[in-house]
Amino acid sequence: MTQDNIRNYIKARITEEGYTMDEVLQLLHEEYQWSRSLSNFSAKLSRGTLRYAEAVQIADILGYDVIWKKRGDR
Repeated sequence: MTQDNIRNYIKARITEEGYTMDEVLQLLHEEYQWSRSLSNFSAKLSRGTLRYAEAVQIADILGYDVIWKKRGDR
């Protein structure tokens, strides 16, 4: 998955769950003590510098579990 695809995927999940980026960031701040800076959050997504733990926390806020599933034969 490319950097752009990851950013778009996360933004799409946020929208599909009925949240704005700002609302998700507020929930992340309350639950995981994230910075409230929307520009920092957007920059992490754009630069592709989001850490795995942060992605898991975003998934948690949106009600998702991160599951590793072995791919079938290629």
